[in-house]
Amino acid sequence: MVFLQNIWWYLVLIGVMILVHELGHYWAARFFDVKIEAFSFGFGPRLFGFKRGETDFRFCAILFGGYVKMAGEQFGDMTDPGDQNVQADPRNFLSKPRWQRMIISFAGPAINLVLAVGLLTGLFTQHYLRVPLPHSPIVGVVLPNGAAYQAGIREGDQVVRIDDIQNPTWEDVVMKEIAGARQSMSVVVKRDGQLLHFSVTPVYDEKLGAGQAGWMQESQVQVAGYVKGNDAAEKAGLQKGDVLVSIDGKPLRSASRLQEIIEQTKGNPFELTYSRNGVLHQVSLTPAQRDVEGQQRWMIGVLLEQPMEVVKLPLGEAFTESCRRNVQNAKLIFKFLEGIAERRMSPKSIEGPFRIAQMSGQAAREGAIPFIELMAGVSLNLAIFNLLPIPILDGGVILMLLIEMLLRRDLDLKVKEAVLKVGFVFLMVVVVFVLYNDLSKMLPPG
Repeated sequence: MVFLQNIWWYLVLIGVMILVHELGHYWAARFFDVKIEAFSFGFGPRLFGFKRGETDFRFCAILFGGYVKMAGEQFGDMTDPGDQNVQADPRNFLSKPRWQRMIISFAGPAINLVLAVGLLTGLFTQHYLRVPLPHSPIVGVVLPNGAAYQAGIREGDQVVRIDDIQNPTWEDVVMKEIAGARQSMSVVVKRDGQLLHFSVTPVYDEKLGAGQAGWMQESQVQVAGYVKGNDAAEKAGLQKGDVLVSIDGKPLRSASRLQEIIEQTKGNPFELTYSRNGVLHQVSLTPAQRDVEGQQRWMIGVLLEQPMEVVKLPLGEAFTESCRRNVQNAKLIFKFLEGIAERRMSPKSIEGPFRIAQMSGQAAREGAIPFIELMAGVSLNLAIFNLLPIPILDGGVILMLLIEMLLRRDLDLKVKEAVLKVGFVFLMVVVVFVLYNDLSKMLPPG
């Protein structure tokens, strides 16, 4: 049942992406009066469809993408723009000025960008999770063996600069960290009133496919509820929404720090300071030992959550935040591609259709909000991928048109055919790689 759900939601997701992308090409071509012979969902043999006017709207066997076939375009055999038949037909794609052909090629990725921005804008007008992201954040967790600890960063340090970003938020820090695997980052922190300079080099995490420095932002430790079978916190009067401040005077800068300090008590009672409605309170607690995934751990019986609020942004603010989020994600994609090119990061973290199907089903089961966020992310990735200067993709077509505009003449037909074949082979290699990569992640080892 889960497998079928994954397939269904993948088809919904990819169907919307194909429809929107190809509609961009279709509308632009119609605007410039180019004859459109086919609008296809998928590649390969035609399964079914209908004809409206001069266009065959079809569904094909391989639902891996789609295309709009315009008069003058030939798959596997390019048409010579100088051919008399091409020049005689004013509605032929190749008879149109290069700037018009460039707009038609760009229209597909462009409408994917519009979709990504539009989806998040609509979502943020109804549901926007506001997470505390102060400037110059304080480090709340530093893993002992992490890159940040080895560089000299310590819990309680305030990050005032990272590379060229002054007074960053933790989001700025994370973006630098994720995309900076095996690349040194300049970090300036304030400690006891002094500015200290460090060089942090995130390691590459194979599981996450991203850089990791082993640090986290300071965050409030807030009570979300109680753990069944351990009533120490409940008996002490702790309530949902209370913010845990310190244990025996030791500040709590993260949930992981709370657990670490509780383990150090070895079951002895301690004084807990917490805040309720801005007022500090103290209570004595004695942890109890419980089995957690086969390990005995000292606990006080509370569930924790990070303080967040759900708000509805006005349309203007929602649009601005959507643009900011998409620009941030686009930068991360390009940084990731740069990391692959420099061999600092592994291409194995690229997700293919099988993994996207898994993610689609999981997001849909969690609700409309995760699915919309996934759809926006896939749309942005599709736009950027199609704009890469790879022959056979929109970016490759745009690049060749730009070269021809600079040369003020058409490239030799044999050169175009050779470039197209190389691009096709490269694309097929990428497809095979991502399919194999997806299967290797999904199948059990061995």
